[in-house]
Order: sequence, then C-alpha cells, then structure tokens
Amino acid sequence: MTSAKRRAGEPSRARFASPINGRRAALYLRVSTGSQTTDNQRLELEAVAERCGWVIAAVYEDAGVSGAKGRDKRPQFNNLCRDAARRRFDVVMAWSVDRLGRSLQDLVAFLGDLHGCGVDLYLHQQGIDTTTPSGKAMFQMLGVFAEFERAMIRERVQAGLSRARQQGKRLGRPQTADRTEAAVIADLALGDIGMRKIAAKHGVGVSVVQRLKAESAACL
Repeated sequence: MTSAKRRAGEPSRARFASPINGRRAALYLRVSTGSQTTDNQRLELEAVAERCGWVIAAVYEDAGVSGAKGRDKRPQFNNLCRDAARRRFDVVMAWSVDRLGRSLQDLVAFLGDLHGCGVDLYLHQQGIDTTTPSGKAMFQMLGVFAEFERAMIRERVQAGLSRARQQGKRLGRPQTADRTEAAVIADLALGDIGMRKIAAKHGVGVSVVQRLKAESAACL
C-alpha cells in the first residue's frame, strides 16, 4: 500500500514476522517536495537491513515536508518518536542525517531521545551505526560538537548584547509611554470595560493592563 493511500499520520507497517535473533528496524523516509520520491532511500535501507539481518517493523514517510520544520509539523517523524518511546523497534534507519533535521543540535537531541529509549540509529550516507562501538563513539563526539555549537551561540549573543549596551540601545521589550499608562489606569478606574477592550483601545498587551491594575491596587 502506498503512502498516498494510507491515512494521514499513520505509519506503514511492513508485514514481516517478528525477529527471533535480529533487530526490529524502523525506516524514516523524507523528501522536501511532492515531485521527489523516497523510493531510492527505501531500497538502499531495505538492502542494508537485509545484510544486517534486521527485520523492518515499520516505515515512516514524510513526503513534501521540509527538514527545517519542527516535529509537530512532521507527522510521521512525530509518530516515529512516539513509537521509539514505546520500544516498538530497536533501531531507526535513515538515508542521511539531513532527513532527520537540519541542525547538529536537532540531531543530538534526537539521538539523546533514542538513547534514553534504548533505541539505536543508523545513518546510511554518514556511515553512522550506534549498534557498533565505533558508532557509539561517534555519538559521543557529536554531543561534544553540539555543546561547542551552543557555547559559540551563547558567546555571540552575549557579545551582541554588550555591543548594544555600549551603543546606548535599550534592551528588552519596549516600554509603554507614561501617557498611555495614565490613560489605561483611568479606564481601569472607571470599571465599565474589560481588560481586553482596554488593551485593544490603547494598543497595548493585556499583560500591560494586568500589570497596571495590580500596581494601582497595591497603591490603594
């Protein structure tokens, strides 16, 4: 049965017998546009699974979905993560790392989730197989690089904030003008309209109205 005939969000289940000694594998296939096909990915991964003696327990396919989108925008990837938590398979197979996500941090987070569930990962193009000692070592190295990337991002953010302060720029949310705050407080004192209407009337957020109301009550 093709993915077009399956219900949306439902992974296809390969009709194989349960493995006796082999591992249960789940394939994750993804293409970014509807004009592309996942056939080549599937064929290569099925060949690897056969050589390794792994039984394909499920196939998850996101067709026409960008890898830059989050888990909530990739229904089959979301199903894959849920089934991994339920231990419905032992190893996740993908043709390439960019099928799973577009950033190193995303990959390491996914690997961490799989590791926590006791599920391994096989990436065909990168030759990463965490069922082997060398693959597990590669996973640890990816974690180090991801932490380095996070540290670099933090340093760039801190440097940008420091430069903005030196230039006299005000950081954080823009402050509400005193005149606007006074008008909001006046409307609150009248008590004839709700906070949402007051916020819309003066072009401020409801949280601003709530803060001013609390400040006014504290002064009474």
